[in-house]
Amino acid sequence: MSGILQAARWWVQDYLYAAGRQVLGALSRTRPEEFLDGPGRPVVVIPGVYEDWRFMLPLVQRLHGAGHPVHVVALLRRNRRAVPKAADLIAAYIRDHDLKDAVIVAHSKGGLIGKFVMMQLDPEHRIAGMVAVCAPFSGSRYASFMLVPSLRAFSPRSAVTRQLAREERVNEHITSVYGRFDPHIPEGSSLPGARNIQLDTAGHFRILAQEDTIRTILDVAAAP
Repeated sequence: MSGILQAARWWVQDYLYAAGRQVLGALSRTRPEEFLDGPGRPVVVIPGVYEDWRFMLPLVQRLHGAGHPVHVVALLRRNRRAVPKAADLIAAYIRDHDLKDAVIVAHSKGGLIGKFVMMQLDPEHRIAGMVAVCAPFSGSRYASFMLVPSLRAFSPRSAVTRQLAREERVNEHITSVYGRFDPHIPEGSSLPGARNIQLDTAGHFRILAQEDTIRTILDVAAAP
């Protein structure tokens, strides 16, 4: 019973954090151009489904404060496009802005988009690596019960999920970060051949604000 109560507590904390970030993001007038300067390695931020880039604004600010030019693709809007189509937008942005030695920082669905870009849309090897937080690399069994196609696409049986799972060539360039409990991804976010980091925390959204998560992302972005 104590385990069930703890899981319920994590669920509530997670959704309260997500709701708060959605409200703050909607009210924010921060512009993407404010984060494009800096001497460090360029970072491309990809949010999760139904999240616009401002959902990850605290992390964007920390990365920029550490000296990284941070790029967001506003055309993704709330990230409802299919993974291949969203990946096309990310790849075009990286190419059009002539980014090199870039690191992708992604949340949830953003990790799938980032891996798709690394697999198929980066012939010039402009991307050095990716840090993905709570990415459903193996899908989520809950997705099969969803009525909305943008969520049902995360089913372990979907064509894109299976394609991403089969391709392990780029996994060594990916750092996957996740907690002990993810209410949306019971399968977890461990990725074969990647650098997998399980933090002593829980949640799918709130983990983005954890200092251990932020420190891991900053360390990867700054590493040679």
